[in-house]
Amino acid sequence: MDVSHILNNLNDAQRDAVTAPLGNMLVLAGAGSGKTRVLVHRIAWLIAAEGLSAHQVMAVTFTNKAAREMRGRLEELLGYANRNMWVGTFHGLAHRLLKMHWREAKLNENFQILDADDQLRLVKRIAKQLDLDESHWPARQIVGFINAQKDEGRRAAHIDPGQGDLYQRTMLRAYTAYEEACERSGIVDFAELLLRAHELWLYHPELLQLYRQRFGHILVDEFQDTNTIQYAWLRVLAGDVVSITAVGDDDQSIYGWRGAKIENIQQFSRDFSEPRMVRLEQNYRSTANILNAANAVISHNSDRLGKELWTEGLEGEKIDFYAGFNEQDEARFVVDEIQKHVNNGMARTELAILYRSNAQSRVMEEALIRAGVPYRIYGGQRFYDRLEIKNALAYMRLLNNRHDDAAIERVINTPVRGIGAKTVETMREYARDHGCSMWHAGSSLIVNKHLPNRAASCLEDFYNLIEKLDNDTTELDLADIADHVITVSGLIEHHKKEKGEKGQARVENLEELVSACKVFEPAEDSEEERSLLAEFLDTAALDAGEAQADEFEDSVQLMTLHSAKGLEFHTVFMVGVEEGLFPHKMSISEPGRLEEERRLCYVGITRAMHKLYITIAESRRMHGSETYNTPSRFVKEIPVEYLNEIRMQAKVSRPMSFGRAAPSSASFDNYAIPETGIALGQRVIHSIFGEGVVLNFEGQGKSARVQVNFDNQGSKWLVLAYANLQVI
Repeated sequence: MDVSHILNNLNDAQRDAVTAPLGNMLVLAGAGSGKTRVLVHRIAWLIAAEGLSAHQVMAVTFTNKAAREMRGRLEELLGYANRNMWVGTFHGLAHRLLKMHWREAKLNENFQILDADDQLRLVKRIAKQLDLDESHWPARQIVGFINAQKDEGRRAAHIDPGQGDLYQRTMLRAYTAYEEACERSGIVDFAELLLRAHELWLYHPELLQLYRQRFGHILVDEFQDTNTIQYAWLRVLAGDVVSITAVGDDDQSIYGWRGAKIENIQQFSRDFSEPRMVRLEQNYRSTANILNAANAVISHNSDRLGKELWTEGLEGEKIDFYAGFNEQDEARFVVDEIQKHVNNGMARTELAILYRSNAQSRVMEEALIRAGVPYRIYGGQRFYDRLEIKNALAYMRLLNNRHDDAAIERVINTPVRGIGAKTVETMREYARDHGCSMWHAGSSLIVNKHLPNRAASCLEDFYNLIEKLDNDTTELDLADIADHVITVSGLIEHHKKEKGEKGQARVENLEELVSACKVFEPAEDSEEERSLLAEFLDTAALDAGEAQADEFEDSVQLMTLHSAKGLEFHTVFMVGVEEGLFPHKMSISEPGRLEEERRLCYVGITRAMHKLYITIAESRRMHGSETYNTPSRFVKEIPVEYLNEIRMQAKVSRPMSFGRAAPSSASFDNYAIPETGIALGQRVIHSIFGEGVVLNFEGQGKSARVQVNFDNQGSKWLVLAYANLQVI
């Protein structure tokens, strides 16, 4: 068979990886270096040149989409379909194995897979059977514990109950009961697929030998993202018999928080005999300036396997660094730059805004909505659509209106307070039959003793909570109302119990809601006298109603840095690259986590193909409080020759120190509002409201609107043409 076409359009390093003789090989594939091409061409080479049949090849990916893409490209390269090849995700291949050997795996022939929702429901039932109070032992926490143990290869029987450790003993009781329930029902969860497949090798050496004889070569994509059980499964299957091609990048290992072990790729050379190492360092995505910046940042990590990205392409523009006066100024700058790119003919889908924390999206979303720029949250939800925000707003709606049935249904048992579905249905029926609200229905059911004692007591506690929240917040301003609600309702504590990044993100979003309330200004054209709370709730509802752009509409892409891995865009805005935010304050004191944050920064930088912006806000209202910020250490690690520091309407010619003090010490010239003689940060005086500081603006010239925080009157938006502000 002519195999020359398999090597077409490969560079030297790619060709070395594709044509390497059978044996263990680690391919260190830098960002944008063509790793998928190498994987596909390597498989084709093994079949066409090394004489392996498709039956003898296993290829492991991390997503079904990647597996489908690999199959399609292979068929195109070889000219025929390969139905016998094992190509799929770890979970998909484990499932295939267990379906073939269900007896040996001690499963029912028609065993079912539990999805995440079904698993949570099962754990809730078990917790109830064990009399575990969900307010102290949330089901999600138990699910997290069970899955984490399975990912480490541990059954309940393997775990030391921990003398005197209440948490360990309680989790172990739940895990044991969960295992028994799954066995009785013949069901397996996703983590169980891998653990059971691993045990299949360990407990059935004759089966293991059969598959070692079958597979001539195993290829694994995204090797840096493997967890303990995945790595163990591969090691046992390969032994000293089956050779492995592992493709990955230790510099892009960013999922430690969900169990990925960077140690797996780092110890590949020790665990697999005499491996060849090939480095793919030529980048086909980004300009030289972007790559040089990425190389400089990642070089500060220790224990790297080592590589240096380079390109034959253009040097490209420098990275624009912008220090906003505050987060609104930062967002306005980003939106203005986006508008310039779009006006110059660029599609919005080529533009991406990347942030470290989900909570950062709120200010960006609001700026995009004001400017009428379509956008989509990639792999996530808009700020006011997020579960925790909807819950908090539902509590606030009940303070404003007790007869909001949708709000009652949403939070009556969130966090869990013992009000079951039967009680809620009884309230619904009473409300229907008597033509009243659910709040009134519940009150009547309690007064007339139409509920069992325990249900009535729990419902009464909920009513007392709402009344207390209302009474306690009567004299508070909007931000303090929000802060009080998320704390006293138990929402903050509820989400703090969710382990990992998701729980932390939910807490940060709730704190960001407080920040949103602090800067909220009602519409100037409001004709009726309404409370600030009512105005805010209406505005939040309208923002949530502003649907995201359709999937196929040309729209700016917003996403977390974690979600951006594997994607690329013409122009990227990395926002909020401030010390304490990125790297996240919780990671700074832990070397391992700090290095993962730096890898995340490296991933973010290398998403940009032609243009990269890095922005900060020198003062930022975040998590409910105002902070003064300095650029992240990651910005300082980029050599100054790759950076262009810009300020509003003016480029800064002085050398960059990246050590500016709080905004009050900054030069006002750099924050000038066009054609007005006024700048952000300046103190001004108004004939009625007195003295204040200029915080924000929209537009230019006399028609511009400015936000001024007055010393005695609070924050107000004013039109310059009528405000007659005098600079102090």
